[in-house]
Amino acid sequence: MTLRLFAAKPPDVSMSTAWYLADLAEAKGRQDLFTRQSPQRLKALREHAMIESAVSSNRIEGVEIDASRVRAIVLGRSSLRDRNEEEVRGYRDALKLIHESARRLVVSEETILQLHRFSRGQIGDAGQYKQKDVDIIETYPDGRSRVRFKTVPARRTRAAMDELVSDWNGALDQRRLHPLLAVAAFNLDFLCIHPFRDGNGRVSRLLLLLQCYHLGFEVGRYISIERIIEQNKDRYYETLEQSSQGWHNGKHDPWPYLNYLLYILKAAYREFEDRFGQIKAPRGEKGEVVVNAIHRVVGDFSVADLQRECPGVSLDMIRHVLKGLRRKGDVECLGPGRNARWRRRRGRTR
Repeated sequence: MTLRLFAAKPPDVSMSTAWYLADLAEAKGRQDLFTRQSPQRLKALREHAMIESAVSSNRIEGVEIDASRVRAIVLGRSSLRDRNEEEVRGYRDALKLIHESARRLVVSEETILQLHRFSRGQIGDAGQYKQKDVDIIETYPDGRSRVRFKTVPARRTRAAMDELVSDWNGALDQRRLHPLLAVAAFNLDFLCIHPFRDGNGRVSRLLLLLQCYHLGFEVGRYISIERIIEQNKDRYYETLEQSSQGWHNGKHDPWPYLNYLLYILKAAYREFEDRFGQIKAPRGEKGEVVVNAIHRVVGDFSVADLQRECPGVSLDMIRHVLKGLRRKGDVECLGPGRNARWRRRRGRTR
């Protein structure tokens, strides 16, 4: 398995991979600022991401529903008309579980089977490992087919999944591997094991969301990672095939697929920041953002400090808020000029 290979010998990270990891670390920092400042502005993004994720993740697997029914199926309680609608709503239920309970939802066999039960609509063999060997077959338009990848045999599936969960916990405990690389390696190994008869891709994307949550990368709450994967579906299959060759004997090259997932996460963060900037703030909210930033400051601060803490708030607005707080006696300016330091008066601005 990829995680086991990395545990035995920490990987040499290429420059492009290092850039991805650095960019994602910076994006995570900005994410924390956005969500702390304006949680109410993100409600529309959360709702939209829920819809897109439930639809896209199923559509990748060929499961589609009537477009006019999407909102009612994902956000409402409309009665279900067919199996496809049941699977879309089941994926919605799995997303809700992760969004609401990620902190207590550990990566375990129990969790993985539970996510599969939800995403398969809790019918048939939902929540059960495959009982027969299942290979990944590619069918061409002319009717020809080929075995793209031979997955782990059914008789070895439970043991392979136990090893994968153990390797995941070991990677986090030992801290010899960047956690985002551990997430991507886990995802690759899961897809190569292919533990279920059907629904493996959907569960892999749910686990990706959950594991990113555990690491503090919560962009999937606001932007549909599944939709971005769907938009890059050809590359998804291409890199998965590249990285799975030789997987059984540990001679595979995981980097095409790992870098693909890092690219997907970076694209999600880029879109998150773009969409956040386009959301119109409620009246008075930007002023409240500046006041909250001042309240968090320990010691004195400058206007430049507030600009860093308040992305999306103009310099004029920051100065306007400071001027108003100064008139009320809540803050004081410690010197003249554009680089002057400011200080919150004890017990004020609230």
